[in-house]
Amino acid sequence: MSGYPVSFQKPENALKRAEELINVNQKSAALNALHEVITSKRHRTWQKTLEKIMFKYVELCVDMKRGRFAKEGLIQYRIVCQGVNVNSLEEVIKHFLKLASDRAEAAQTEAAIAVDCEDLEATNTPENLMLSYVSGEKGKDRTDRQTVTPWFKFLWETYRTVLEILRNNSKLESLYAMTAYRAFQFCKEYKRVTEFRRLCEILRNHLANLNKYRDQRDRPDLTIPESLQLYLETRFEQLKVATELELWQEAFRSVEDIHGLMTLVKKSPKPQMMAIYYAKLTKIFWKSENYLYHAYAWYKLYNLSKTYKKDFTAADLKLMVSCVVLSTLAVPPYDRKHGAAHFELELEKDRNLRMANLLGFSLDPKRDTREVLSRAALMSELNSKNMVAGATPEVKELFQLLEHGFHPLDLCARVAPLMASLAESAATFSSDKSSLPDVTLSDYVPALERLTILRTLQQVSHVYNSMKMPHLMKMVPFRTFDDVEKLVVDAVKFGYLQIKIDHQNKCVHFGSQCLESERVRNHITILAKRLNRVQQLIAADLNVEKAKPPVKPTAELLHEIEAEHQRVLARCKIIERRKELQEQMALEQEREEEQKKMMQQKVNEEAERKRQAEEARKREEDRIRRDIEEKEDEEARVLLEQVQRRKGKKGVKIDENSKLDKRQLMEDALSEQIKERQETERKLQRLNKQLDHMERARREEEVPLLKALHETNLVEDKNWFEAQQAKNAEASRTQWEEDVKEKARMVKMLADKATFQAQVMERRAEEFARREEERAERLAELRQFRKTERIIRRKKEFLRRLKLEEEERIRKIEEEKRRAEEEEAERKREEMAKLREEQEARERAEREALMAAEAEERAKRGEAEEREAPRPAAGGDRYQPRGAREEPPRGGDRWQPRGGR
Repeated sequence: MSGYPVSFQKPENALKRAEELINVNQKSAALNALHEVITSKRHRTWQKTLEKIMFKYVELCVDMKRGRFAKEGLIQYRIVCQGVNVNSLEEVIKHFLKLASDRAEAAQTEAAIAVDCEDLEATNTPENLMLSYVSGEKGKDRTDRQTVTPWFKFLWETYRTVLEILRNNSKLESLYAMTAYRAFQFCKEYKRVTEFRRLCEILRNHLANLNKYRDQRDRPDLTIPESLQLYLETRFEQLKVATELELWQEAFRSVEDIHGLMTLVKKSPKPQMMAIYYAKLTKIFWKSENYLYHAYAWYKLYNLSKTYKKDFTAADLKLMVSCVVLSTLAVPPYDRKHGAAHFELELEKDRNLRMANLLGFSLDPKRDTREVLSRAALMSELNSKNMVAGATPEVKELFQLLEHGFHPLDLCARVAPLMASLAESAATFSSDKSSLPDVTLSDYVPALERLTILRTLQQVSHVYNSMKMPHLMKMVPFRTFDDVEKLVVDAVKFGYLQIKIDHQNKCVHFGSQCLESERVRNHITILAKRLNRVQQLIAADLNVEKAKPPVKPTAELLHEIEAEHQRVLARCKIIERRKELQEQMALEQEREEEQKKMMQQKVNEEAERKRQAEEARKREEDRIRRDIEEKEDEEARVLLEQVQRRKGKKGVKIDENSKLDKRQLMEDALSEQIKERQETERKLQRLNKQLDHMERARREEEVPLLKALHETNLVEDKNWFEAQQAKNAEASRTQWEEDVKEKARMVKMLADKATFQAQVMERRAEEFARREEERAERLAELRQFRKTERIIRRKKEFLRRLKLEEEERIRKIEEEKRRAEEEEAERKREEMAKLREEQEARERAEREALMAAEAEERAKRGEAEEREAPRPAAGGDRYQPRGAREEPPRGGDRWQPRGGR
C-alpha cells in the first residue's frame, strides 16, 4: 500500500522519518510511512510513542483530507488501546475532531459564503462539472465554494468515522454522545437536512445492533443509569434539532426511539426530560393536524409540570390550563372514521394504539381505542378536575359559550371579540423555557372558528327547518360561504349534522327530509293525542246521548257475523304464518349457534395446538441453553487446565460441581498473556541496550585505525591521479595529429561534393512541382464530387419534405372527415335520447292519469261503502290517533311504481 516499503524496527524511527519528509514537503510519503507503522502487526503493544505517531498521523490526514486513511488508522489504534489504555484513543479522537472542525470553520470564515451543496456525500458528475464551468458564476465565488465544500464534506466524513469507531463501546460512551451532539449542532448550524436524516439513521442502526448482539464484548449496558442517561440525552438532542429544522417526520421517529428506549429498560427518565418529550409531542401532533393527541399531549404536560415543577408560578399554571382547554376545544366534535370500512378501522386502531403508547397510555388492543381516547373522554377529565376554572377569563367564557351555551343567532358575534383577544395575546412561560413549548394562542383561532361554525349550525338546526344563505352568512362573519360549505360537507359526511344546501333557491334545509324520521313521528303522535283529548272534552254531551246502542236488523247482523268470521279466519292464517316464521327463525338460530360452537371448538383446538407447540419450543430452548452452558463449562475447564499447565502448577484439583466463568477465565488468560508479552519486551529492550553499548565501544576502538588508513589512501590516490593525467595528455596529442592529416586529404573532394549536391536539389525541385500539380487536380475533382453530392442530398431532402407535407394534408382531411362523422353520430344519439325522453314522459303522464282515475274510483267506492255501512256504536266515530288504530298488514294490493318492485 505504501510507496516506501520500509519496515521500521522502532516506532520512533518512523516518527523521525515522517518529520523529515514533512520538512521537505513530502506529506504523502510521510503519511504512508506512519500508516505502515500503525497497521504493522509488529507494533501491537501500546506505548507512548504510538500516541505521538497517531497525533501526527491524524494531522496529516486532515491536511490532505484523507478520510479513509484516518478511519483505517483509528480502527487499528482502537485494537491496540482497547484493553490497555482507552484514554489515549479518546485523546486522539478529540484531537482529530478539533482539527477537522477548525479547518472547516476557518475555510467558511475566509470564504464568507454558505455551502449550497445538497448532499455532502454526492460525487461530482460530468454534467455538474460542465455546468459549473459554463455558468455565469463569478470566479471568486466558485473558487471559494470549491474550497469550502470539500472541507465540509471531510468534516461530515469525520463525524461518521468517529461514530462508527465508537459504536457499542462501553468505555467511550461519553465521547460517543459528545460526537453525536457535535454532529447535531453541525446539521443545525448549517441547515444540513440530508445529513441529519442520515445521522439519525446511523444512530438508530447502532442501537438496533446493540440490542441484537447482546453477547458482544465491551457493549454498553442500558440497565446502568449513566449509560441510559447518555443515550436518552442524545435522543432528546436529536428530537430538539429535528423540530428546529422542521423535519416533523424525523422528529416523530425520534419520539418513537425515545419511547423504545424507555420501554426497553422499563425506566422512566427524569421529569425535566419527560417535559421536553411531551412539549415536542405537542408541536409534532399540531403540525400533523392530529388535534386529539395534541390535546392529550398538553394534558400530560400539564399533569407532569404541576407535579414536579417547583418554580411554576400562578401565571404559568393559568397559561398552561388555557392551552389545555383551547387544544381540547380545537378537536373536531365528530369522528372522522364514521362509516369507514373494516380495513380502514383496523389501520386506525393500530395507529391509535401507537399514539396512545407514545403518550403513556396502556390500552387493551381488543378494545376500541376511540372509546378511551376521545374528545368526550378528555372533556370529562377537564370537568371532573375543574380545570376550566383555572384558565384565563377569555378561555373560560369561550368554553362556556361553545360547550354549554345555546345562542343560535348570535353565537359567532359573542365569540368574535374573544377570538380577537386570543389573536392579540402574546403570553409566554416565565419559568424554565427549555422544557416548555413556545405558546402562541393565536394558532388555535382557525380551529375555534371551525368549531363555532359547527356549533352555530347545530343550534340553528334545532330551531329552524330552513334558512336563507345570506342570513346564515350574516351570522358567520369571519368565514366565506365556500369555507362554510366545506365544513358542512365534512360534518354531514361524518354524521355530525343533517343539512341540505339548495343552491337553486339559495337556502339551507336542516334535519332529515324523510317523513319517517323520529322527530316528525313523535310530533304527529303527540298532536294526535292532544286532539283526541280536546275532542273528548268538546263532545262529552254527545257521548252520553249516544250511549244507548241502536237496534240493528237481522240481515245486517248476519252480514257482520260473517265478516267477523272472515276476519277471524284471516287472523288465524296470519298467526299460523307467524308461527311458521318463528319456527324457521328458531331453526336458523340453532343452526347458527351450532356453527358458532364448532368455530369456537376449532379456535380452542388451534389455541391448544399453539400452546403445545410453544411448550415444545420452550423445552427445546431450555435443552439448547443447557447444552451451551455445559459446553462453555467444559471449555472453561480446558482453558483453566491450559493456564495452570502454562504456569507450571501441577496437581491442582478442579471441583466437578463448581460453576466456572468462561469469560472471567478468558480475561485472566488474556491479562496473563499481556503480562508475559510485556516481560518479553522488557527483556528484548535490555538486550538491545547491551548490543548498543558493545557496538559503541567497538566503534570507539576502530576510530584511530580508520584515520591512519584514510591518510594512506590519500597518498596512493594522489600518485595514481597524476600518472593518469600524463597518460591522457599524450593520447590526446597523438589523436590531434592524425585528425589534421585526414582533413588535408579530404579537402581535394570539395568541388565534386558541390556539383553532386546541386544535381540532387534540381531533381527534388522537379519532383515537388509535379506532385503539387497532381494534388491540385485531386482537390478539384474532390470539390466537384462533393458539390454534386450536396445537390443530390438537397433534392432528396426537398422531396422528403414534400412527401411529409402531403401526408400531413391527407391526415388532416381524414381527421376532419372522422370528426364530422363523430359529430353526426353524436347528433343522432342526442336526437334518439330526446325521442326516448319524450316517449317516457308521455308514458309517465299516461300512468299518472291512470293512477289518478283509479284513486278517484277507489275514493268513490269507499264513500259508497261508508254510506251503505250501518251506523257505529256511540263514540265510534271519534278521531283516533294513528298509533291507536289497528292497521291492516302491509304488502297488500297497493300500487307500486315500476322501479320499486
